[in-house]
Amino acid sequence: MLKTVGLVRSGVVARGVLQTGGRTARAGGLHRSILSTPQRSFWVTCRPLSARSVGCGSNAKSLTRCVNSTLSSCSANPMMALRRVASVASTASGPGASTAAAAAAGAAGAASPTVRRVVGAWWVGLAGMCYGAIVIGGVTRLTESGLSMVDWDIIRGIKPPRTQEEWEAAFGRYQEFPEYKISNKDMTLEEFKFIFHMEYGHRMWGRAIGLFFLLPVAAFAARGWLSALGASRKVAVVGAMIGGQGLLGWYMVKSGLDERNFQDAHSVPRVSQYRLAAHLGAAFAIYAVALWNGMQLLLPTPAALADPRARLVRKLAHSTAGLVFFTVLSGALVAGLDAGLVYNTWPKMADRWVPTDILAHSPWYRNFTENATTVQFDHRVLGQTTFLLTSALWLAARRAKLSPRARLASHAVLGLACVQVTLGISTLLHFVPVHLAASHQAGAVALFSGALWLLRELPK
Repeated sequence: MLKTVGLVRSGVVARGVLQTGGRTARAGGLHRSILSTPQRSFWVTCRPLSARSVGCGSNAKSLTRCVNSTLSSCSANPMMALRRVASVASTASGPGASTAAAAAAGAAGAASPTVRRVVGAWWVGLAGMCYGAIVIGGVTRLTESGLSMVDWDIIRGIKPPRTQEEWEAAFGRYQEFPEYKISNKDMTLEEFKFIFHMEYGHRMWGRAIGLFFLLPVAAFAARGWLSALGASRKVAVVGAMIGGQGLLGWYMVKSGLDERNFQDAHSVPRVSQYRLAAHLGAAFAIYAVALWNGMQLLLPTPAALADPRARLVRKLAHSTAGLVFFTVLSGALVAGLDAGLVYNTWPKMADRWVPTDILAHSPWYRNFTENATTVQFDHRVLGQTTFLLTSALWLAARRAKLSPRARLASHAVLGLACVQVTLGISTLLHFVPVHLAASHQAGAVALFSGALWLLRELPK
């Protein structure tokens, strides 16, 4: 006799596990419906907490009807857990268990891929929004627009100045801070409007990312999709990272508004290069998590690596992704110090391989983060090392037995590295024009993405 207790009329099946004995349990705010036989039992997690009981007979027809009733009661989108229902039902005693299992498996196969595609596409969309924020943020820095908005308000900051009086008031507030007093005394209202719109666009893009995250997450949670995919904790972590990124952005801007930071006669008002690097690094981290989760759901699961040479490729891919990230942080220091403008020759710096002022600051360790010459030198070295590493990665991938997708990813990484080196050198030789520098930053994201894709195709 198969008996069903605690069936719930709406919600989504989250997962099923083997248990002993028939009972109804509550845990974590969810209702667990137990299907039991003399030998086996399993439960189905459903929402909300409204229950009813149904008895199941032992013949094939009634058993099939009972299992189908259980599944349809839980949701129109039963998803992953229905496979559990099928696997457990197939071990249940009594005629017709296999028929019920087949019905459950068919329902699961129809729903689960759809949910994976929807949530996976959302993850990739979130990564795309982060990509856009990184590029827009780079343009905002390159146009020296980041200090134009001297207030930070989540709600009132949504409304930009519209009337002449509002624009004059905003310009008046900007004139109270160091950038105007030291660098932009001759700025007109029309010029201020341009830099204001740049920073406003960057901030509004950040708010759009917040909405793109929160609204789908609320819908997914209501349907139980996050629990079913085991993604609740990941989503909570990413949400915290996005919220922290907004606060970190304002913390960065504040460093450029504080007059105490620019008491020296040669000071140039700008944000702290340390905070800029932290802000950019956090953006890359959010992007990486979102892209990785999207690939996990959308791409087919690759086979385990059998060739020892493929394991070497995986190690090199890990090193490449890490070195790209570290080079990006170095690039943030370059941007924060305007270090791209101190030596605009290549491959030498002026007529030397190592410039004479590379250790001009004291103590010596300050040079690596505060000396524009040293910062540019380090970025050059890191960029060229990254290119050599991607070349070694590509050569190792050629010799290893890889899947077609992994081999394609290795080609993509090398190609993106070539483009990125070309953009970096061009940006330097042309004195950091906005379009080339922004493309260079976008290229860094693309190269990082390629390394992550290759890692996804090379499982342990």
